[in-house]
Amino acid sequence: MFGSAQNGVLLAARLLMAAALLPTGIARALNVSGFALTLAGAGCPAPNAVATAAVVVQVFGPLALILGMMPRITGLAMAGFVAAMAALLHPFWQFVGGSAVTERTFFLADLGLAGAFLMYAMTGPGAWSWQGFFGRSGGGSEPARAKAPVKKAPAKRAGGRAPARAAA
Repeated sequence: MFGSAQNGVLLAARLLMAAALLPTGIARALNVSGFALTLAGAGCPAPNAVATAAVVVQVFGPLALILGMMPRITGLAMAGFVAAMAALLHPFWQFVGGSAVTERTFFLADLGLAGAFLMYAMTGPGAWSWQGFFGRSGGGSEPARAKAPVKKAPAKRAGGRAPARAAA
């Protein structure tokens, strides 16, 4: 894909990934203590601190994702967050029967989302993003290319002629 089609797909992917986390993040922000109780029930140490940190990541991460800001940091942080929460909240290995199947499905879906965040961290947000508008012109995560050095014309001698070149 080239040009605007690629940028449109990257924007759609960012919006879909953000849609997977932002509504839950807002709901958890409105009830941080309830989320802390859920984490405590799952055996998480310091559930209040973890719940607060998780809410911050789950609200501001998708907003940075939508805008296309700091793609490497956002993508890596969101991938780590999703993988950690999947292991903490969906321990399918502790269940049997239908519950194990359901928890494994949620666990694998979260790991797939973590993979999408890793791909975002490596590919960048595209030109239709904050980085594309205000950052580098391409909007990708690749480093800016260095300009080729400018060759200077040979200096002229006092007589107005350029120095003679040695024959090869």
